[in-house]
Amino acid sequence: MRIAIRSAESRLAAFVLVLSLLCVPLGAGSAEQLDPSGARALIERTVDDVLAILSDPSLDTSSRRARLEELAWERFDFTTMSQRVVAKYWRRFSDAQKADLVAEFKAFLARTYGDRIERYTTETVEIIGERTTSRGDVLVMTRIVGGDYGGAEVEYRLKYREDHWWVIDVKVEGISLVLNYRDQFKPILARGGPEKLLDALKQKNDENAAS
Repeated sequence: MRIAIRSAESRLAAFVLVLSLLCVPLGAGSAEQLDPSGARALIERTVDDVLAILSDPSLDTSSRRARLEELAWERFDFTTMSQRVVAKYWRRFSDAQKADLVAEFKAFLARTYGDRIERYTTETVEIIGERTTSRGDVLVMTRIVGGDYGGAEVEYRLKYREDHWWVIDVKVEGISLVLNYRDQFKPILARGGPEKLLDALKQKNDENAAS
């Protein structure tokens, strides 16, 4: 079973620079830090560092990707993202399979989006708003400025736990990363369960590593 690369995913993949914007811990929690303006301030403080990595001429593609991945791993909650992607099927995964899913999904995203680093040219990111959801998550809305994707809007969903903000979803031009992959994984899970999805992810990751 192969995992298709849909047009929606291709559009998401174009925004590798904004997938790594949330990479600085806030420190101890407080009412002020839980305010949505705190999440906005976090992104504003981080944008310059990420764009500096992307535009650093001394870094080759491999080094640049490694630096961005290191930042993303610290700020993206891949366990929550993996759980949300498989939705109701999560309870059918054993503990070992859950750990495998998180590892394989993380590797899949790293390869899929990391390969687009060279598309970055002169983009910057503008913060255009933030709000708190009824569940207590914070949505931070941004817009790409300049480059081939100028004007595109990217929305981050963040959850605050363990004294840090964590990204649990990214929505690009209305397309949710979590829901996009949920749509792709659902038929695989329905036909073959956790084993089939893990086999498909491992196969795709092996193919990507060999390419």
